[in-house]
Amino acid sequence: MDIELYYKEQGTGKTMILLHGNGENGDYFEHQMDYFVKKYHVVSIDTRGHGKSKRGVMPFTIEQFVEDLHDFMDLHHIKKAIILGFSDGGNIALKFAIKYGERVEALIINGANLEPEGVKRHVQIPIELEYHLAGIFAWKSPKAKKNRELFGLMVNDPFIKPEDLRSITVPTLVIAGTRDMIKEKHTRLIAGSIPGAELAIIPGTHFIANKNPYEFNSAVDKFLYRLEKL
Repeated sequence: MDIELYYKEQGTGKTMILLHGNGENGDYFEHQMDYFVKKYHVVSIDTRGHGKSKRGVMPFTIEQFVEDLHDFMDLHHIKKAIILGFSDGGNIALKFAIKYGERVEALIINGANLEPEGVKRHVQIPIELEYHLAGIFAWKSPKAKKNRELFGLMVNDPFIKPEDLRSITVPTLVIAGTRDMIKEKHTRLIAGSIPGAELAIIPGTHFIANKNPYEFNSAVDKFLYRLEKL
């Protein structure tokens, strides 16, 4: 691993890893950190090139972020964890669970997508335009270069086949907002493709974990509570 990811941690017990979305950092999960720290060892990570984590020299892709997470867990001696991923963090979590399922205790996916087509077109079209516009200036502007990489994650990633999700055997909760930028039928496809996955549609937008934390945390808490009773 060419970099060490920045992270915050609190609490004791089973480890819960929080993975933020595109262009954000671990602070997005402030309400989850405060809530779940009562029961778990909560670790909020800044993805490569986000927040306080350095960009490094490796590819800026969801696949690389999966390897970064694997290396992070090895470095910090985390054998297994509950993984909660939002948006691009959810995409990372899905790919991680497909490749390293033995390292996942339970999976909570919020606002993830299998491919760019899963995003509503009125949201995706401006992203694609910004991606191509940033490409024009990337050669002379570090900011444009960074923006192109960030938008590229939503244009060129993640491309997960629904049948790939069938290999996920850990308990899974799929969450989305009623007014999410991810198409509801796409969220239902994800939930329906993971054996035994539960689905929760919560009032709010794509950013329900931050904007509607009470209902979001309640849904996650009830899911994890049921697992503990099995």
